[in-house]
Parts: sequence; structure tokens; C-alpha cells
Amino acid sequence: MDIRNEFLQFFQNKGHEIYPSMPLVPNDATLLFTNAGMVQFKDIFTGIVPRPSIPRAASSQLCMRAGGKHNDLENVGYTARHHTLFEMLGNFSFGDYFKEEAILFAWEFVTKNLGFKPKDLYISVHEKDDEAVKLWEKFVPVDRIKKMGDKDNFWQMGDSGPCGPCSEIYIDQGEKHFKGSEDYFGGEGDRFLEIWNLVFMQYERSNDGVLSPLPKPSIDTGMGLERVQALLEHKLNNFDSSLFASLMAEISELTSLDYASEFQPSFRVVADHARAVAFLLAQGVHFNKE
Repeated sequence: MDIRNEFLQFFQNKGHEIYPSMPLVPNDATLLFTNAGMVQFKDIFTGIVPRPSIPRAASSQLCMRAGGKHNDLENVGYTARHHTLFEMLGNFSFGDYFKEEAILFAWEFVTKNLGFKPKDLYISVHEKDDEAVKLWEKFVPVDRIKKMGDKDNFWQMGDSGPCGPCSEIYIDQGEKHFKGSEDYFGGEGDRFLEIWNLVFMQYERSNDGVLSPLPKPSIDTGMGLERVQALLEHKLNNFDSSLFASLMAEISELTSLDYASEFQPSFRVVADHARAVAFLLAQGVHFNKE
């Protein structure tokens, strides 16, 4: 399956305008890199620029998380799911639809287009978001919906800017391969993997931390293409999917080492960083010693 095309076509059929990926280094003094799909729409969310004539958007955005608030650098190679560079599939509403439609669209795409079994899907919501709980109960039994605090279910782009409570879709990868003490829904283990974050963008946080309501409540979602690819291929680690196969083969040839060896974490770090640097160089980014 061409996941990217499937996603964009799905949302185009739902009346969304398809936007190209913006540069990895944004024209934004508050960000080192583009770290989420909503970055190119920040001024629309905050009302600085008018809403587009089609107030729905979808994109497949290249993102970098190697510094700042969202920094995955130290996790790369040692977890199953973190990357410095990754592709974020997202759909957005600029004061058009809100929670109900966002949840409906996500459920339809995950269960029908991607083919994940409803019985394997779990949902987290913000601890104060009873509305989202009721909407999810149309699809998921209440015992598979978990309320969590700001740390897990309140999203913001940086220390300031648009933000709001969020709801995340998780998939149970099965107890067969995960038997750790943290492998429960809400734990720190890898059995329950987050695949899609639906942000209900309602506020703007000022530099002094004050939350103010946005002009129009909006939707910002993000789903990692690499995670979905691995799941569809029944791989327990993103780096074991076909997306990274050629990189791993090249590293193995250059080093005369086996990927499935004690050096596996190092293979993954090198593959991730090489991929990130290649995309940055392709976009004309130059590096200094710092």
C-alpha cells in the first residue's frame, strides 16, 4: 500500500485541499526545525492571516525533531519508534469541523483504509475532555478509553503558540512479544503504540504562559508514516520495515557487519542520521561545527 497517497486521497475526497511539505527549516524564529505538520498553518490557526477559501487541509510533512521542545534525538536507535526525521501525515480544519468529524475521519481511515482491527485499538483523551470520551464511545468500549493529564494529552508546538487538548489512537501489538511490567495501556512499554494524535486546537499560549482562546477552534492531527508502514508489514520496530532496508544493507556492506548483531542500535542511529542529513542537504541546509 502507498500509505501517503492513500491518506491524501482519502482526505481530498473529504473536501480537503492538499498542501505540499514545507521546508525542514521554517521561516519561524521560535523553531529550529519544522517539527509538525501544523507549522505551515500556524498563522492561520492564530488568526494572523485569513482562513483559506477551503478551510480544510491535508499534507504529508517532513519533520525534524533534534532539538527544542520536541526532541527525539537521544531516543533514536534505542526505541522502536523514534526518528530525528520522519514523515507526518496530517489533516487540518481551520474553524470548519471540530472533534466529532475529526474522530469520525480518523476512525474510518484507520479501520477501513488501513485495515486495523477495531478490537486492537485503544484511545487516550485529556482528563477534562468528557466530550471526546462520549464521541469515542460510539466506536470503542469505554474500558479501552483512558483519560490522561497534560503531560500526555495536551499538545503545543513550542513554549508559545497554538495548543490544545488531544486524543491519541493506540494499537495493541499483542502480548506475545511484550511481557514487561510497563506493557499495559498507559504504561511506558512498547506493546501499545500510538499511531495518530488528534489535537483539538483551542488556545494560543503567550510567551508568559497565558492561554487565550483561538478565534475559531480548529483541528490539527499527526500520524507517523514510518510507524504505520512497520505495522502494516507486521514489524515491531520501524527500522525493520522496508523503508530502511536499503540503508541497512548499505551500512552492512560498508562496515562488513551484520545488522542483526550487537551493533543493531548503532546501525539504526547511523541510518536515521544519514537519512536526516540527506534530506537537509537536499533542501540546501548548511552545517557549522556547532
